[in-house]
Amino acid sequence: MRPILVAAAVAAFPLAALAVGSDDSTPPKPTQTNTDCTGAQVWDEKTQSCVDARDSRLDDATRLDAVRELAHAGALDRAGAVLDAIADQSGDGALTYRGFLARQTGDMDAAMLWYARALDSNPDNLLARSYMGQGLAAMGDMAGARAQLTEIRTRGGRFTWPEVALRLAIESGRAPAY
Repeated sequence: MRPILVAAAVAAFPLAALAVGSDDSTPPKPTQTNTDCTGAQVWDEKTQSCVDARDSRLDDATRLDAVRELAHAGALDRAGAVLDAIADQSGDGALTYRGFLARQTGDMDAAMLWYARALDSNPDNLLARSYMGQGLAAMGDMAGARAQLTEIRTRGGRFTWPEVALRLAIESGRAPAY
């Protein structure tokens, strides 16, 4: 019953779910990047076409949004190719998604290292904390997962997607699909 209450709270308070930024708090909605583009292509709103992820018309924020979308859709190879095109490879967003891709492919040790680097860069990265906690929960380290949940809440992330996803992972013992 508790998961239903949390889902209802997030649905009832959409602004709370966006408290840390819409790019970090909710799973991405599919765009043409996923439906029309192939390989390492990203949908460019300005030209209304698919362009190579390294195209200079794209900025890193657009690339990172594409990585999130593709990773959410399970297109891990494509997400990795777009991630490689991000200019700022040391940014916490890129580091977070390096961790996510490593975790999705089963390399938990590498995932934890990437998440730690993301959090060294930005301790308030709630998404990295959630993904790290989900990985810890999947490995059976519930104390570590709960510590990340506490950090998310302490840093203002209550009722956000990172908080809800990690809490559900702790309660169920497995990470959500995304």
